[in-house]
Amino acid sequence: MELSSRQEEIIEIVKENGPITGENIAERLHLTRATLRPDLAILTMAGFLDARPRVGYFYTGKTGNELLTEQIKKIRVYEYQHVPIVVKESVSVYDAISTMFLEDVGTLFVVDDQSFLTGVLSRKDLLRASIGKQDLNAVPVHIIMTRMPNITVCQKDDLLVEVAQNLINKQIDGIPVVKKTKSGLEVVGRVTKTTITKAFVELVMEDHI
Repeated sequence: MELSSRQEEIIEIVKENGPITGENIAERLHLTRATLRPDLAILTMAGFLDARPRVGYFYTGKTGNELLTEQIKKIRVYEYQHVPIVVKESVSVYDAISTMFLEDVGTLFVVDDQSFLTGVLSRKDLLRASIGKQDLNAVPVHIIMTRMPNITVCQKDDLLVEVAQNLINKQIDGIPVVKKTKSGLEVVGRVTKTTITKAFVELVMEDHI
């Protein structure tokens, strides 16, 4: 986050004199305690300063990058997951291509008649199937999809940064968010490269887009 000149000055005062009370900080800046209250609240919430009752403020010793890294490592999947786009195993490759185009996604999740995850379709899968002379209306997606156990999944309480690492390591565009049941994996969301980008941009800009 970008700090104001006064906030930077407060940090320097606390670095050199901490622990120090809000009143003493205000005196050094020739300001009232009430005037400084918003700045101290921002610096404390952001993690630059910490405060203890009857002791005062002290510097945490962490840089902006370190604090941002800590924030990133705390984000859970459920905070940013999107609605999954699913198709049935019996759907034709042609219909799957149409769904991918209409929904503007790069990955489709394939489910059985009980709506449990059985496969994943990527752009590459559909492109590979469309090369040739076969009738795409006659080929069901379960013929070309990637099947379990070769599917990378995540759950809503997983760390988003770990899912991001899987997207990079596996070189895939999206991962299904699943809920484990006795009968199978229920698809409850999706995480994509766009999801990761959005999360990181929001953290840096400190605003929702």
